[in-house]
Amino acid sequence: MSIYTKEGRLFIVLGCFFVANAIVAEFIGIKIFTVEGTLGLPPLDMTIFGFENLSFNMSAGILNWPIVFIMTDIINEYYGKKGVKFLSFLAIFLIGYAFLVVGLAIWVKPADFWSENNGFDMNLAFNSVFGQSLWNIFGSITAFLIGQLVDVGIFHRIKKYTGERMLWLRATGSTVVSQMVDSFVVTFILFYWNPNFAWTFDRVLAIASVGYFYKFLIAVLITPVLYIVHRIIDAYLGKELSQKMVAEATEK
Repeated sequence: MSIYTKEGRLFIVLGCFFVANAIVAEFIGIKIFTVEGTLGLPPLDMTIFGFENLSFNMSAGILNWPIVFIMTDIINEYYGKKGVKFLSFLAIFLIGYAFLVVGLAIWVKPADFWSENNGFDMNLAFNSVFGQSLWNIFGSITAFLIGQLVDVGIFHRIKKYTGERMLWLRATGSTVVSQMVDSFVVTFILFYWNPNFAWTFDRVLAIASVGYFYKFLIAVLITPVLYIVHRIIDAYLGKELSQKMVAEATEK
C-alpha cells in the first residue's frame, strides 16, 4: 500500500488521529472532572453495591476517547484486524516513549528564574501534572491493549454474520463490550492490585461500573458520527475502491 494512493493517505490520516488521541488522553487523564458539574447539573448521588454518593467523576482522558472509538471502528472497517493491531501496538510504544521523554524532562534541573515565577513553584506544578505513577501507566496501557484486541475480535465476528449491513451493530457492539473490559481492567489495576490503594473488591467494582456506564452512553451517542465519517470516507475513496477495501478488510 503506497502512501501516494488514496487508501495509503487515508491510513496515515486515520492512524495519526488514532495515535495522537491515545497519547493526549494519557497526559490529560491526570485531571478528574465532574460531568454533572460541567453540564450545570446536580450530582446524581448513585448507590451501587452498597456504596453511596457515586457520581460521574471522570478522568479528563475520557474526553477524546470517543475519537479513538471512531478511529478504531473505521480502521477496522477498511483495513481489518491487522490495521487496528498495528496501530494499537504503535500507540502503546509511542505512549511509553512519550513517558520516557517526560520523565527526562522532570529529571533535568530547572532554571531558578523559571521555577520561582511570582512566588509560584512552576517545577512542582510541572512534576505534579506530568509525573504520573508507574501504576497509572501500566494500568492504562494494559487496559488499552486488551480493550483494542477485544474490540477488533468482536467487530469482525459480528461482521462475519451481518456482512456490510448493520454498521451500527458491529461498531457499537464491539465498543460497548471492549470498553467494559477496558474500564474494569484499568480500575482494578489502579485501585485493587495497587498496594497504594488496595480498595475492597466491591468498592472497585462500583467505581468501575460508574465509569463503564458513562463510556457505554458515549458509545451509543456517537454512533451517528460514525456514519457521517463513513460517508465522508466513501466519498473520498469512491464507491468501487471503498467496497473493495471493505471486502478485503473482512479477510485480513
